[in-house]
Amino acid sequence: MELKCDVRNSASIAEAVKAVTAKFGHLDVMVNNAGFYEDARFPDITEEQWDNMFAINVRGPFLAAKLCTPALRAARGRIINIGSLGGEKAWATHAHYCASKAALHMLTQVMAKALAPEIAVNCIAPGMISYGETNSDETKRFAAKTPMGRNGTADDVASAVLYLAAAPHFTTGQIITVDGGLGLV
Repeated sequence: MELKCDVRNSASIAEAVKAVTAKFGHLDVMVNNAGFYEDARFPDITEEQWDNMFAINVRGPFLAAKLCTPALRAARGRIINIGSLGGEKAWATHAHYCASKAALHMLTQVMAKALAPEIAVNCIAPGMISYGETNSDETKRFAAKTPMGRNGTADDVASAVLYLAAAPHFTTGQIITVDGGLGLV
């Protein structure tokens, strides 16, 4: 089943939730994986860039969680947010990104308390994940300083999501960093 959904628009999310529950009859797990990332020096970030970053990375997961809550409560389901190591670390050229992911991490913990005991809410916080080009100077630099000696992959993140989807329902409010130890550096 393929659905298009603009996470900045509550009507779009509501239509997606309606279509999923109509087709499957229930909703067990919701993964907030829409996200936006861009480089921008702090003095150069515009209000529009700031607002767009927060609309996608924080408001979207909030709206999706809110609209999925009735179905997830009925199923004793789970919400898994995709955060970032940037939500734990301050990166000088990513102020709006880091702030939005830090907000998502806090939203995860707030929702874990607010939606318990029916819904478990957790977050995966990936570090440097290689997509496509893995031999650029930047990817090589990150791999060299990561204790595991490589950058992460989409499979690393997907495995963590699957873990949380099947973990004991008692696991809630956790931010699991999938970064090969990069956050320890």
